[in-house]
Amino acid sequence: MIEAFGRTDVGRRRKINEDSYLVSPEASLYAVCDGMGGHNAGEVASKMAIETIAAFVERSAVEKEITWPWGLDANVTFDANRLKTAIRLANARVFQAADNREELAGMGTTVVAALVTGDVMTIGSAGDSRCYLVRGGELRQLTRDDSWVSAALGEGILNSDDVEHHPLRNVITKAVGARDTIDLDVLEHQLQPGDVVMLCSDGLHGMLNDQELGRILLPSPGSLEEATARLVDAANEAGGRDNVTV
Repeated sequence: MIEAFGRTDVGRRRKINEDSYLVSPEASLYAVCDGMGGHNAGEVASKMAIETIAAFVERSAVEKEITWPWGLDANVTFDANRLKTAIRLANARVFQAADNREELAGMGTTVVAALVTGDVMTIGSAGDSRCYLVRGGELRQLTRDDSWVSAALGEGILNSDDVEHHPLRNVITKAVGARDTIDLDVLEHQLQPGDVVMLCSDGLHGMLNDQELGRILLPSPGSLEEATARLVDAANEAGGRDNVTV
């Protein structure tokens, strides 16, 4: 049995919340999107991505004759195909809307989504929204940020001490809707009883490092509702520079 809870907050600095999230136990689908773009376009992009991903995942569970626009990849599981296709459809829809409407030009959104079947969790992501796993008293980041600093770390250009204050720390290298196509990998993880999985926007992990997140999540709070409230409150107390969703 999976228990899930989501919370989003505008933060201390922004006037508009451009994050969107999904908690759908019926579809076993959970997602966080962090929108970007001028005016209210980020809010439009994140909401559009959530709606598109949810619609395809739900349809693909019941419609045997559903169209797979990019075909099926025989090298990955059915759920991995479902999630990859759903995110690619979201990318096409957001890109087309941004291309067709001047007021939405340049909009896009990060995404991190988890689809669960049995004890297998399939994760798809683009941008710097993250998926963490809490297991056995340890907090571990499962996704890798699609960001300039993450790439620089991987290539040895930066060390971890430089990341927090680097001027390019918020520059992402991949987003839903930024281009007409999107390449993404999906991950699969075996879940165990007692696991806690956290999806979040950078409004959380940008304000709290992994050590600080661990102090809130370890040992696990009494309820997920309590945990999300403590995380959002801590991000805001640390400055709340961005919308925060968990």
